[in-house]
Amino acid sequence: MFSFNQFNFEGLSDSGDSTIDLDSEEGGSIKKQPQFPHFRNLDDLYLDVVSSPFQFSQEEITKLASFQSDYSEPIKPNNSKPCTFPLSSLGILKNYRSRFRQLNSDNKVISPSYDPKSDGVLGRKLSTDAIIRLAGEKFIQSSQRIDDLPPLCHPYSCSFLGLSNEDFGDVELVQYLLASAEKVGQRHFDSASKLLDQCDVFSSNKGNPVQRLVYYFSLALREKIELEAGSIASKRKNQLFDLDDALMSASPSIVSFHQKVPLSSVSQFSGMQAIVENVVGAKKVHIIDLEIRNGMQFTVLMQALASRCECPIEHLKITALGTKLEHKIQETGKRLMSFAQSMNLPFSFNVLMLADMLDLNEDLFELDTDEAVAVYSPYVLSSMIAQPDRLERLIRVIKNSNPRVMVVSEIEANHNSPAFVNRFIEALFFYGTFFDALEDCMGRDDTNKLSSESKYFSPVIRNIVAAEGGERIKRHVNIDVWRAFFSQFGMVEIELSTSSLYQASLVVKKFSCGSSCTLDKNGNCLIVGWKGTPVFSVSTWKFHSDE
Repeated sequence: MFSFNQFNFEGLSDSGDSTIDLDSEEGGSIKKQPQFPHFRNLDDLYLDVVSSPFQFSQEEITKLASFQSDYSEPIKPNNSKPCTFPLSSLGILKNYRSRFRQLNSDNKVISPSYDPKSDGVLGRKLSTDAIIRLAGEKFIQSSQRIDDLPPLCHPYSCSFLGLSNEDFGDVELVQYLLASAEKVGQRHFDSASKLLDQCDVFSSNKGNPVQRLVYYFSLALREKIELEAGSIASKRKNQLFDLDDALMSASPSIVSFHQKVPLSSVSQFSGMQAIVENVVGAKKVHIIDLEIRNGMQFTVLMQALASRCECPIEHLKITALGTKLEHKIQETGKRLMSFAQSMNLPFSFNVLMLADMLDLNEDLFELDTDEAVAVYSPYVLSSMIAQPDRLERLIRVIKNSNPRVMVVSEIEANHNSPAFVNRFIEALFFYGTFFDALEDCMGRDDTNKLSSESKYFSPVIRNIVAAEGGERIKRHVNIDVWRAFFSQFGMVEIELSTSSLYQASLVVKKFSCGSSCTLDKNGNCLIVGWKGTPVFSVSTWKFHSDE
C-alpha cells in the first residue's frame, strides 16, 4: 500500500538564486535553513509524490496533457470523460509526472554545453531517460480506460512517430518491465513472471543501455518475487558486504571508471577543494573520513596541501572510521602513506574500528587542540537511515568534535519510499542515466564497464527493488530531505566558493565525454548530473553552537 510522508517536503523550494557568476567574489555568508519538526523515525526520510487512489478530474487530465515533450506538439486532451486509474498505475503515473517536471526545469547550469533537445535528432539514438519517459507514456496509454479512441488517435500516440526500430523496440521492452513491476506491486507473481520472461528474451547484460538496464532490473524483480513468495532466503546482506569489499580496492574497473567517467571525479574534487579552503592557515590538519574506501580522493587533497607556499603544512592526519573490513582500510592507509612520502608531506593514518556506531564518542578521534578538523562523508549517511539511533549518534559526535567544515556527498535520488512502485520508478530513471553515462564514456564493449555494472550497480539495484524493512540498506534521499534532517543538529549549509565551482567545471572539460556532465546549483549545494538528470550532490556544513 502507498504511504503518506510524515512531513510534506513538496512545497520546498530554493530561496536563493541558482545562477553562478564566476567573476563575483566568493560568498561567505551563512544562510539559515528552514526549521522542520523532529523526525520520530529516520525511515520517514523520503519524498513521495503518490497519494491515495482517487478519480482524476478533467483538470488533472488537462495538466498532464499540457506537458510538452521534445518529441511532439502540445497535446489536446480528450474531454469526453474522466478516467480512473488502478492504484499501482497511479503510482507510476504520478512519479512519471514528477520526473517530467524535473527534467524540464529551468535551473541554470554551470556547464550548459549539453542540449537536451539533441536527443533523437540527426539520427542520434534517444537517451535511456527519453526511452523510459516514452515507455511511461505508452504504459499510461494502455492503463487509461478510453474506449472511444482508436490507437492512432490517442493523445500520446504522436510521441512515437519517427522512432528508429531500435528505439521503438527499447520503448516496448521498458513497457514490459513497467507492466511486470505493476504486477509485482499487485502480488500477481505468475503474471509478473510471464512478463519478465519477455524481458529476458530482448534484454542482455551486453546490449545497449536500455537492454542492460532492463536485464538488471528484471533480476531484481525476480528476486523480489522469490522473496515475497518465500521460495528463497534473503542473501542481500552478504551481497552488499561483498560490494563494500570490492569498493575498498583500487580494481581496474574502479580505476577505469574514475579515469573515463567525470561524475565521481567532479564530486570528489569539489569536496576536497571545500576542505582545503576551510583549513586555510592551519599548520596541522585532521580529516575524519566516514567511509574511506580506496582513498583516491585524498591524493588531490595531499597535492593541494603540499603545494601551499604560505603557512606550510606541518602535519596531515587522516582518521578512517569503519565497522568492518579493517584489513582493507589498512591497505588504503599504506597506499596513502606511500603517496604522502613521495611528496615529502608529513602524514599519519589512523583506523578507528567500532563494533557498533553507538560506541562512538569524540575522544576516540584523539583530537589535538591545535588541529583544524574537517569531516568528509562520501555516500555513507544514506546507508544508515535504516539505523536512526546510530545515524543520530554519529552526527552528534561529529558536532562535539567541532569541525571547521563537514563535506557531504550523496546520491541525489529518492530511493527511500516505503512504496515499492515509487522506489522502482525512481531507481529506473536514476540507473538509466548512469548506464547511459557508462556507455557514453567507456563504450559498449568495455570489459571494465560490464564489470562495474555487474559488481557495483546490480547489488544496489536489487537491494532497492527487492529488499524491505531492515534489509533495505540503500535508501538514497535528495538534498532537501538532508537539509531538513541536518537542521535538527544545528547544522547550517554554507555555499561552495566560486573558485571551487569554477575548478569543478575545469575538471569536467578534461574528460572526452565531459560535455554531457552538467553542474547545477541547488541553493548552496552543487548538483552533479548527466544530461541534466541529477546524480550526486555535494554540500558543505558548519555547526551552530546551539541546536
